[in-house]
Amino acid sequence: MNIRSAAARLFPFLRWPRPSPASLKADIWAGISVGLVLIPQALAYATLAGMPPHTGLYAAMLPTVVGLLWGSSALLAVGPVALTSILVFGSLSSIANPGSAEWIALAIWLAVYSGLIQLLLGAFRLGKAAFLVSQPVVLGFINAAAVIIILSQLPHLLGIDVKSRHAAEIANQLLMPSSRTLMTSAFGCTALLLLLGFKRFFPRLPGILIVTVVGIAASKALDYASYGGAIVGALPAGLPALSLPPAISFDSHRELWPAALILAVISFTEAMSSCRVLARKTNEQWDENQELIGQGLAKITSGFVGAFPVSGSFSRSALNLYAGATSAWASLVAALCVLLSLLFLTGFIFYLPYSVLAAMIVVPVLNLIDIAGLRRLFRISRDDAWVAAVTFIVTLTFTPKLHYGVFAGLGLTMVSFLYRRTHPRIIEVGRHGDGTLRDRQRFDLPPLAPDVLAVRMDSALNFLTAATLERFIIDRLNSDRVVRRVLLGASGINDIDASGVEMLESLGQTLRGQGVELYLSNVKKQVWDVLERASLIKAIGKERIFSTDIEAIQAMTSTSHPDQVMAEASVVR
Repeated sequence: MNIRSAAARLFPFLRWPRPSPASLKADIWAGISVGLVLIPQALAYATLAGMPPHTGLYAAMLPTVVGLLWGSSALLAVGPVALTSILVFGSLSSIANPGSAEWIALAIWLAVYSGLIQLLLGAFRLGKAAFLVSQPVVLGFINAAAVIIILSQLPHLLGIDVKSRHAAEIANQLLMPSSRTLMTSAFGCTALLLLLGFKRFFPRLPGILIVTVVGIAASKALDYASYGGAIVGALPAGLPALSLPPAISFDSHRELWPAALILAVISFTEAMSSCRVLARKTNEQWDENQELIGQGLAKITSGFVGAFPVSGSFSRSALNLYAGATSAWASLVAALCVLLSLLFLTGFIFYLPYSVLAAMIVVPVLNLIDIAGLRRLFRISRDDAWVAAVTFIVTLTFTPKLHYGVFAGLGLTMVSFLYRRTHPRIIEVGRHGDGTLRDRQRFDLPPLAPDVLAVRMDSALNFLTAATLERFIIDRLNSDRVVRRVLLGASGINDIDASGVEMLESLGQTLRGQGVELYLSNVKKQVWDVLERASLIKAIGKERIFSTDIEAIQAMTSTSHPDQVMAEASVVR
């Protein structure tokens, strides 16, 4: 049994259920549906990453299978995706020229490094580390990345040469278009409109596949390339050869490490979102650490077949589910479709215009723009909304170094987190009509007694909050000299550290020096244990620590004399 369990952990695909004839039939049809969409998407996302088109097919084949075999989500479609591709482009733009041998070598190493990071995180069960990138950071980054992707594809879509970067020359190309610009724009805009039309009016049809076939047929019939239109051209047929990554300089390695870290985290965050959605719809169990291992191995494999980093695709995973897939066999069939295209369809793909590929990139990426999500974030939390806004602005500003946006978002998230922790909610409480201690200001409640200051803090009592709580109580005492008893309602304190213990001890001594007694109520077990180990329970006195708020209310309101209160508290307990 132990050997079997160990084998299942090392080879999770051994736990796959045996398919029935009915489920296998459903998976085959679903796999063909996804595979036919995956082929043109793989070509498109390769160009988005600045890679030769055929590397997209390489990334959609063996890496897909490896990610599936060692992942945990049966219906997650692994392969080239838009967000990871633009991260590759942004990471390498300042180092090499797109499509060059140096660029390809760097992209391969980026796949290996980002895969190793994910593999190590999963192997050491550190999947929770991915949660350090908060949802506002991801939202801001994805929206910025979507804008960048769309803008980057406009030259390919419209046939505009933007190498000069002069607005006047670009405008002149639009106002006085050449035959090349006219032909490219016609193909690109027609493909864009068709894809949007299929998405809006015929969502059940494979719009990407239909547009691809029509685009190739029209390109060949009209001799699109003779007008100067860019086409995919000849692709190497057959299987990619497994090989070690090419040699690059140490400085190049060092430049890739920060980008690899960001790519590993962002791409896994995207994959996790897909896994969660699939799990809700299928009641499927998935493990984030095992998924990290699968995603990491898929990226490493992609590097060893000469391709770029891959990730989990939300759109193809949704199509997998929509097409009726029941197990991981559907994705294996999709990978087989890519293999067949490499063996038999390279001659047909030869005529595919880059303008059509640009349209196939733009339309799915439009779904990444989430204005409603940003607007909702401003309603929920202004702090989080500013984190998303700063991430969005910095990502756009520092293009192509997209990881600067993530770093800025992470830094602002940490600042916001620390600010909120150093400004905990501390309130004066009074007796509510339901017999509990509630916010005096909110419910317009009187004090428990004229000489009682009752306070509650809804936060851990630690090095970040201890001084704030102490200052709050001292300030209230200085402004109200009648107070002779301080009741600290500890129901909201779920943790305490050495700084919190030292503050309570010091506060007790300060209060006693002013003739004021300190009382506690509703102390949680984990906090009680720490106070007891620090001998603070004995120092405060068990008779001044009430088990519940109700006991505290009874004791505090029974008399205003401290000695009588302590006696009453002892009787109650």
